[in-house]
Amino acid sequence: MTRLLEVANVTRRFGELRAVDEVTLSVAEGARHALIGPNGAGKSTLFNVVAGALRPTAGQVHFAGREVTRLPEWRRARLGLARTFQHSSVLLHCTVVENVLVSVQREAGVAARMLPAPRRRRALVDRCLELLDTVGLAGRGHLRAAALSHGERRQLELAVALGARPRLLLLDEPAAGMSPAETARLTELVRGLPREVTVLLIEHDLDVVFGLADRVTVLHLGRHLATGTPQQVRADPAVREAYLGARDATELF
Repeated sequence: MTRLLEVANVTRRFGELRAVDEVTLSVAEGARHALIGPNGAGKSTLFNVVAGALRPTAGQVHFAGREVTRLPEWRRARLGLARTFQHSSVLLHCTVVENVLVSVQREAGVAARMLPAPRRRRALVDRCLELLDTVGLAGRGHLRAAALSHGERRQLELAVALGARPRLLLLDEPAAGMSPAETARLTELVRGLPREVTVLLIEHDLDVVFGLADRVTVLHLGRHLATGTPQQVRADPAVREAYLGARDATELF
């Protein structure tokens, strides 16, 4: 399969701390690829390097066949890379539709300060409504984002990210703080995304990881520990030991 994202020997230091230490990773186009590891493994730092929020101390990042190591976040976004964040980042004072419209207008090349012609605006709003339907928020567009539950705000963030028509979607702990029912709903939403959207996610809920991912990469202490199918990663003794400090991790996995 075509590699959409390639991370080659990436290191990111903070002073003497190597948060990410010579990590190499590739994500195939259309994949559902999970990045997991114990707390402090370097997952969020690597995510920020991929997204462009941090520059690596060493190594390279390639996206869609182009080196993007030194490109800022907004340039990567224009190439088709979108992300959600660990903590909710919606515009609470705006309506649900208005949140998505910001992303849809940007993708369409319409500046937020400009008032598009009525027919153009109708088309943009229709696109927003389609996205809200996709993420399970049909009929909620008129509400203020502040009125949504935590799980619904996560669904809204997904709609905003999809509004940019990304090729690669980075999901940073999308199920964090969700109830079991909300987690199940989100898992189904991500599972149902078209394969034109490649997904790379960080997630601590391993039920979500193993329910979604076709490839899993494990980090430990900033270094690459293992990559494989969910079944291969479940069975890897080094992965089990990294999580629990013991060979027996049956209950976790």
